[in-house]
Amino acid sequence: MAEPNLAEDIANHMRRQILLGELAPGQSIKERDNATELGVSRTPLREAIRMLAKEGLVILRPARSPIVADPSLKEVSDALEVLGALELFGCTLAIENASESQIARVIGHHEKLLSMADTRDSLDFFEEDMAFHKSIVEATGNLPLIETHGAYLARLWRARYLSAQRASDRARVLRQHGVIAEGLSTRDIPKMTNETKEHFDYLFANVSVFYKEREDS
Repeated sequence: MAEPNLAEDIANHMRRQILLGELAPGQSIKERDNATELGVSRTPLREAIRMLAKEGLVILRPARSPIVADPSLKEVSDALEVLGALELFGCTLAIENASESQIARVIGHHEKLLSMADTRDSLDFFEEDMAFHKSIVEATGNLPLIETHGAYLARLWRARYLSAQRASDRARVLRQHGVIAEGLSTRDIPKMTNETKEHFDYLFANVSVFYKEREDS
């Protein structure tokens, strides 16, 4: 990890640890221990923790160590409803406003996912999946929407990652992404929005199953 983006590098590293469960929900984050482990000072570590707190991945506590967030199913479901609405709205605006180069970028993310279909690194596949969704909203050109979507996407990364792990196959995800990309390419609002809604229906179902199994275990 090197300057000048040391805090961002630390945040990216810790975000991956949270996604993978190496930093478990409810776990205390000890500044001294983590700074020593990463070979950094406490100042950039604190800044990284503040970044993750803004994303809802970490909870700050007065005079106590921060902890990894452990949202309830209700909290996650509420946030997913907002994210889904943002992405559906983004579909319409993207079709209206996207340039050909922006559409090509979305298609490029889909093609990269296709090339990664057989990879065993589920985290790399997941991050490319999220890049696909971000590129659609970025194609709207609507800065408030882009910023709000980015904030909710970051907040829900762990829930979406766990959902992706539960998916029995990647074929469905790739098929849905293909239809969404085609809908954008042909400027077909019903095709794009219908497939996006179905995509989120699967996400809700997978997240609900994960929470139920965790309660039963």
